[in-house]
Amino acid sequence: MSPPPQIQRTDPPYLQVAKHIKAEIESGALQEGQKIDSVRTIAAKWKISLATATKVVGVLKAEGLVRSEPGRGSIVTRDQTAASARDRVIRSLEGQIYSDNERAEIRAAELVPAPEDVADAMGVPTGANVIRRRRVTLRDGVPSSASTSWFKGELADSAPSLLEARRLPQGTPKYVEENAGLTPASGRDQLRADIASEEDSATLGIPLGSPVLRKQNWVFSTEGDVIEFGQSVSVPRRWTTYNYEISR
Repeated sequence: MSPPPQIQRTDPPYLQVAKHIKAEIESGALQEGQKIDSVRTIAAKWKISLATATKVVGVLKAEGLVRSEPGRGSIVTRDQTAASARDRVIRSLEGQIYSDNERAEIRAAELVPAPEDVADAMGVPTGANVIRRRRVTLRDGVPSSASTSWFKGELADSAPSLLEARRLPQGTPKYVEENAGLTPASGRDQLRADIASEEDSATLGIPLGSPVLRKQNWVFSTEGDVIEFGQSVSVPRRWTTYNYEISR
């Protein structure tokens, strides 16, 4: 039997407990859909007050790691966490794109004239040939986001699989790097709250006008050219998480 957990006088007690439970979730010791300890059990186990135990659960909810479910309590809900475009690019370059409960369906891969907003974002003339790849990401079989990746049309020669409506196992950033020699060096993300359009409603199966999170992202080469411009929309109640380090 493992020794009982002990409070260390470094972080505030509620953060220590929250970090411990978060580590259990991230390691898989606590699985998706599994109930975590109740506030009273947390308080008794860690010898902290009910108010402090309540703050622990509040932190986990704020980070999108658990949700309240009537009659059950607080349930692990890792599937609400969505990675940033930066994290997706990095995972792609490492050969890790989607989590175990995710899969992507490529709905279109084609050469089209660049719409004005896409042309401006990519630095090409309006109407210039660009590659459009549209995908829907499903979590546990349910649509959770829809996205479109745009590439310059000239890549059709050096990276022809961009025009195939199938998943590229290594991900598009790695595929483009391998075939066109364009190395991702930097990126930029933009996010805004919005409401679902008719297209969003039809693609994601959500009511017209539902709240959604809309994103734009750019992946730049070492020379500062746009390798990929992305647009995406996510369903409500789905967290976007950024991990970063602070140095002085």
